[in-house]
Amino acid sequence: MIIAQLSIAPVGEEISLSKYVKIAIEIFEKEHIKYETNAMATVIETEDLETLFSVVKKAHNAIVKMGAKRIITELKIDDRRDKSVTIESKLKSLKK
Repeated sequence: MIIAQLSIAPVGEEISLSKYVKIAIEIFEKEHIKYETNAMATVIETEDLETLFSVVKKAHNAIVKMGAKRIITELKIDDRRDKSVTIESKLKSLKK
């Protein structure tokens, strides 16, 4: 399982980024991608890297279609291979 942190921010656009975050969330939901949004980024969970890169590209391109002329996309990937992890299992491990 791939857990990734994604932040997509158009530069030089409006101060508020919520409408851009909402567009990305619509794409995750349409693609049946598990996600959790927080105050600074969105954590997404995919089965493999191909799915991750595909959905990130769709979200990035959707913001281009909204008229953004410059976009900073940050992606941090946790590709753990020694055991199966999910967003929930990572959060649960903090509660012990």
